[in-house]
Amino acid sequence: KPIPAPMLLCRGIEYQSMRLPNLLGHETVQEVLEQASTWIPLVQKQCHPDTRKFLCSLFAPVCIDDLDEIIQPCHSLCEEVKESCAPVMSAFGLPRTDMLRALPSSPHGSGGDSLPLENAPVLHNSAPKVCDACKNKNDDDNDIVENLCKNDFALKIKVKEIAYINGDTKITPETKSKTIYKLNGLTERDLRKIVLWLKGGLQCTCDEMNDINVPYLVMGQKQAGELVITSLKRWQKGQRAFKRFSRSIRKLQC
Repeated sequence: KPIPAPMLLCRGIEYQSMRLPNLLGHETVQEVLEQASTWIPLVQKQCHPDTRKFLCSLFAPVCIDDLDEIIQPCHSLCEEVKESCAPVMSAFGLPRTDMLRALPSSPHGSGGDSLPLENAPVLHNSAPKVCDACKNKNDDDNDIVENLCKNDFALKIKVKEIAYINGDTKITPETKSKTIYKLNGLTERDLRKIVLWLKGGLQCTCDEMNDINVPYLVMGQKQAGELVITSLKRWQKGQRAFKRFSRSIRKLQC
């Protein structure tokens, strides 16, 4: 089967055809698309330089005319990715599955049919750009407070769920863990089912948000009915800038 164009996980690889069923047992292109999108955040975490290569070898194994058997990733690659990425998956709330177990039963593969991926077509691992909202601007105390005046909302949140829709990152906060610092044109009732958006989140990285178990300060603007994040910072308990932010917000006049 041709590798589908919407398959962002393996976009830009140097081969065009994949085998189905793949190594994860997916039998249709639609199933591959649905499941593969879940793993894009793991590639963005850059926990191992060959994470993308490994995942594509499972979801879209290369189809070579002269080979009847499916090509499996080599044992060493499986083990290296597992060792490097398993802690990241736990911290970021990604599902733990058999995918991070080395597929070949021995270092030489299963039945001698597995080939090291070094002999397969090369995947380009270009470094993804950092999302604008997540760039470390080294803001001082005044910058954080001033930034509040430029935006429609400012919230301290914990993340309940992260999803990806049409290339954007959809962030659902925990309802009971929000602290509201600013609302412009929104009510608390509107925020009961709040959804925040990081535009273009699939095409950029956000190392600032590498642990969904900690709180974040998010600011943003209402655009076309959506709450779009323009600034995202991990809430550093006790950090001087955030202490001042909490005090200044009560008397702020933009």
